[in-house]
Amino acid sequence: MGVGSIRQMADRVAGLMEERLRIRGRGLTEKLARGGHKLPRRVRRAAALLAEASEMALTPKLQVRIDEGRVAEAYDTCLRYLGPLGRADRRKAVWLSIGASVAFSLLVVGAAVIGFLVWRGYL
Repeated sequence: MGVGSIRQMADRVAGLMEERLRIRGRGLTEKLARGGHKLPRRVRRAAALLAEASEMALTPKLQVRIDEGRVAEAYDTCLRYLGPLGRADRRKAVWLSIGASVAFSLLVVGAAVIGFLVWRGYL
């Protein structure tokens, strides 16, 4: 595994984060800082390891310290999570979010109406 392949792995994960989770940024490190909270903990750790290895790959003295097995595992973990998030899943998530917002709004309005009626003595 060379420097180029580690950089390609990091770029691929960064691209998937932008495509699937709509996280903007220049590289994987910046995208993790901006939207890492959207990822599960194990995927966030794997992406952080991949970003660190990508930065270490730029310095020849640090290249020997990269554990290629752990980098490959981290890459697989990130791809397993980010890969299946497709258009249908995103659309479903958007509709669920809208439905939850509407339900919460109706609940608040209903509670306000009942509170007003109790306050005025009608209930």
